[in-house]
Amino acid sequence: MSRRIRGQPKVLVVDDEPDLLELLELTLSRMGLDTTRAESVNDALRLLDREPFDLCLTDMRLPDGEGLRVVEYITQKAIDVPVAVITAFGSAENAVAALKAGAFDYLSKPVALEQLRALVKQALKVPEKPQPSTGYQLLGESPAMEQVRSMIDRLAKSQAPVFINGESGSGKELAARMIHLKGPRAELPFIAVNCGAIPENLMESEFFGYKKGAFTGAEGDRDGFFQAANGGTLFLDEVADLPLAMQVKLLRAIQEKKVRKVGATTEEPVDSRIISATHKRLGTLVENGEFRQDLYYRLHVIELAMPSLREMREDIPLIAHAILAKLSRNGAAALEPEASVALERYPFPGNVRELENILERGLSLAADSQHITAEDLHLTPVADETDVNVPAGDKWPLQDYLDRVERQAINEALEKTRYNRTAAAKLLGITFRAMRYRMERLGIK
Repeated sequence: MSRRIRGQPKVLVVDDEPDLLELLELTLSRMGLDTTRAESVNDALRLLDREPFDLCLTDMRLPDGEGLRVVEYITQKAIDVPVAVITAFGSAENAVAALKAGAFDYLSKPVALEQLRALVKQALKVPEKPQPSTGYQLLGESPAMEQVRSMIDRLAKSQAPVFINGESGSGKELAARMIHLKGPRAELPFIAVNCGAIPENLMESEFFGYKKGAFTGAEGDRDGFFQAANGGTLFLDEVADLPLAMQVKLLRAIQEKKVRKVGATTEEPVDSRIISATHKRLGTLVENGEFRQDLYYRLHVIELAMPSLREMREDIPLIAHAILAKLSRNGAAALEPEASVALERYPFPGNVRELENILERGLSLAADSQHITAEDLHLTPVADETDVNVPAGDKWPLQDYLDRVERQAINEALEKTRYNRTAAAKLLGITFRAMRYRMERLGIK
C-alpha cells in the first residue's frame, strides 16, 4: 500500500504491525512526505530495486527475517538512501549491529513522535554530493591521512556514534568537527566538552542542566551540554576520564535520547549526535573495570583512528609549511633544510600540537624571523637513526627500535623482489612514494 503525492520526498516504511504502520504513515504524511508500505523483508528488497526512495524506516523483527537484511542490502548494493531501524525497547545489541551495518540512525519502541520527526529531518538533509570546504583541514598526502579523510566523508553521512582514538595532539577534535560540518547537522551546534576538566560534583548539572532552586546558587533554569547540542553534535573529549557514576547517567541519556535536569521531575527529549574521543586504551579500561562495558559498546560503534606524526613523517614538511604560513605575519617564514630534516627525525610525542609549539618557538628565536634554523627549534636530541650498534633487545629509545624494525622489513622486501622498489612497496602495503621517502629517511641505498 502506498500514499503518493507528486513531488513529495518518498519514504519506505517496512513493518508488519498495522497500528505502528498507521502511526508512522500519519506522522510522515503530516510532514509532507509520501509513504510506501512493505510488510516483509522480501517486499522491501523488491521495492528498493524497483523505485528510488529518499528514506527507509524498517523494523528489526519481520515475518521473513531481520530488518538488518534491509540495511545490509542497501549498503551492499550502494543504494543512495539513508536507512533507520526501529528496535524493541532496551535492545541495544540490535541497534549497534544496525549502525555498524550502515544504518543512519535508530528509534526505540514505543516510538516517540518527537524523535521520529527529528530523525526524518536529519535523514532528508544527508548530502548526496561532496560538500564545499568547511574551513577545517587535516593536512597530509600520506596513505594514513588519505584513509582518515575518506573515513570522515563516510562517517559524515551517518548518525552512528563515532569513537576517535589517537595520541594527544593528533587532531581528534578537528576530525570530529569535520564529521559534523560535512554532515546534515552542519548548520546546528557543535559542542565540545573536555570530560576531564569538569569537577565530579558539577558533572550532572553541566551535562543535563538544572532547574531553579535545585541547589544553592541555582537562581534560574539552565540548560546543559545536551540541550546546547540539541539537533547538532556533542563531542565528548577524553571520555575515559568520566567517573563510573556519571557513565551510568550518560549511558541512559544516549540510549533513551532523553535527559532530566537536576531538580526536575520529568525528562525532556534531546537529539544530539555523539562523537567521543580519548588518548587512552578504552578496551583496557573496560577489562580493568574502570569503564562500563555497556557504555563502551554504545560509544564504540565505529572507530576512527588518528595517526601519529611518526606514522606520517612524509607529511611533516607540508604541515610545518601550513603552520608557519598561519603564524608568520607576512607568510614568508620558512625552514632551513637542516631544520626540516631535524623535524622529520624528531619523534613528536605531542604530535601536531607539539609541532605548532616548536615552530612558534623557532619563529620567535629566528634571527630574521624568516629563516628558521635547526638551532632555533631547540629540539630534544634524538639518537642517530643510522646507529646499528644498539643492542638488538634494547627497545629504548622507542623511535630507534621502530626504525630498526622498519629498516629490516624494507630490506627483506627488497631482497624478496630482487630490489624492485615498486614491487617491494606493494608487498609492504605502502605507496611507491612512501617507500622512496622511507628509504631516504632510513639511509637505505
